[in-house]
Amino acid sequence: MGRRIALSRVMIPPRSMFRPTGGFLGFDAYKKAMDCLRPGDVVLLTTPCAFRWVHFGHAIDKGINVFMEKPTTVDGPSTRKMLALAERSARKNLKVGVGLMCRHCDARKALLERLGNGQIGEITCIKTYRLVGPAGFTGPKPPELSELLYQIQKYLSFFWASGGLVHDYTSHNIDECCWMKGSWPVRAMGLAGPYNRSDDVDQNLDHYSVEYTFADGTNLFMNARNISGCHGEFASYAHGTKGSAVISTNMHTPAKCRIYKGHNFVKSDLVWAFPQPEPNPYQLEWDHLIDAIRQDRPFNEAKRGAEASLVQIMGRMASHTGQVVTWDQALNHDHEFAPGLDTLTMNSPAPLHVGKDGRYPLPQPGILTNREF
Repeated sequence: MGRRIALSRVMIPPRSMFRPTGGFLGFDAYKKAMDCLRPGDVVLLTTPCAFRWVHFGHAIDKGINVFMEKPTTVDGPSTRKMLALAERSARKNLKVGVGLMCRHCDARKALLERLGNGQIGEITCIKTYRLVGPAGFTGPKPPELSELLYQIQKYLSFFWASGGLVHDYTSHNIDECCWMKGSWPVRAMGLAGPYNRSDDVDQNLDHYSVEYTFADGTNLFMNARNISGCHGEFASYAHGTKGSAVISTNMHTPAKCRIYKGHNFVKSDLVWAFPQPEPNPYQLEWDHLIDAIRQDRPFNEAKRGAEASLVQIMGRMASHTGQVVTWDQALNHDHEFAPGLDTLTMNSPAPLHVGKDGRYPLPQPGILTNREF
């Protein structure tokens, strides 16, 4: 296998992999870092996801295999860019992994096979929860940081950099549920709001509830909350005409996938459980990517990664605008959160401007109905 380098806010190449360079700083550092690699090597794209399309495009130009973190896009325009780049990377036979590691989980794969065989009958609804404590909420910018670097440092606080906290935090939950259903939803409507803003000035809301609808009318219900002192749950479930299934139990691994003959998830109704311990999907996703590189087998998750992000965008947009949003509307929307990311310098203005009240723009459902902020 070739060498690999991770791209983060400061690019520092591992000393064991090639000649020390002292690292690279600046918004063009990704080019300098990848220029140290050879075609067929591997680059890790782990910056805030707004920059994913910028860095992915250069990796394709250089003929470098890629592992990129999720999510991969934040809005319709960046999703269209990533889908075009996915096609380019496939034509060049590059191997591309996306960090939705639940798709590599042996327990979930075994559950998927059983669902496909009709063990719980026709799926009637799916539900997923990420009800956890606060994160991504932040106060005013410290004076020693520029506005641009502050927003990048606090990327989970700003829609342009990360899609916001809900976009980052629900990636795996939504993707694993759509995988079990075998399709992407066609529309979404949602609710969201800020219960506990206190002195925070960022763009995040602290609770979301989204109802996704698939083409056959089946629903996926996504609930997210980031408030202390509330009931906590971090799991996904499927309900069918013959029973129910646990897709994930608590966090992402071990999934502890199970099937029940009823809908109450009680021990007496248990009919199947994946044996423990489970192989770690964080390791498996790398095993599968590296094996594909070594064996030169087709392996490219870029298109699916962009589509998974689009599902999140669709639900987030529906929540922020108060409208029903379809797949096509989300994909073809013209609101680009941060145009010109490929031309940023250290002296560039930030993509988002703070208001006169010291706070950043929040969604206004029912008032701003065709854009999120």
